[in-house]
Amino acid sequence: MSHQASQDLDPVARLRSFIVEGGHPRGGRLPPERHLTEELGMTRTTLRKALDSLERDGLIWRHVGKGTFISDDAAPNAPSTAMSELGRQLTPFRMMRARLAIEPAIAREAAVNASGEALQRMQRAIDRAKAATTWNEYEIQDDLFHRAVAEASDNLLLLTLFDQLNDVRRAVAWGSVTRETVQPSANHSSFAEHDEIAGAIANRDAGAAYEAMRRHLGSVAKRLFGEV
Repeated sequence: MSHQASQDLDPVARLRSFIVEGGHPRGGRLPPERHLTEELGMTRTTLRKALDSLERDGLIWRHVGKGTFISDDAAPNAPSTAMSELGRQLTPFRMMRARLAIEPAIAREAAVNASGEALQRMQRAIDRAKAATTWNEYEIQDDLFHRAVAEASDNLLLLTLFDQLNDVRRAVAWGSVTRETVQPSANHSSFAEHDEIAGAIANRDAGAAYEAMRRHLGSVAKRLFGEV
């Protein structure tokens, strides 16, 4: 685990995602460092550097002897006011249509430009998603996988566009999602779909990467809305 965690290039983003997707409230206390290192697959040194970064941004604060707390006046990785307002105006259906228009093209660019390190980040997210014992753990890794694809495009504008898209996605009112199990089943369709996307990117097959991402998002949309 330590060797694997030492290779992570974006621990700050992973920690942000854990806090946001976990629904931790403003002013709330984060779990102890020991729990966070196990949950996020980081060494304690890597975790503390990520915590330092979020503290410098004013998103968390630490009290010796009491723990680490989420700042009252800023939610980590929270959408900006403009993104929140946009999210409130979008239906989940239109949000998915936007993802279908943008993310396959990002995957195509990733197939052209992905580095070996970018491919490793994708694979770690895939492996951790498959090992997830709760839906929350799975969703964190799912989010990290899609961001890893955007990072693999090696295009700052596309990565920024993806992050803004993700901010809007978080602000959209999705309503309650009923889960029939406590964790994804071994044959959860997204596992094979993520494998297909990553495989196409690793094979430098831009067309296949585009189609694999399109099929994956279409599959997610179909589960939520029927045909999109």
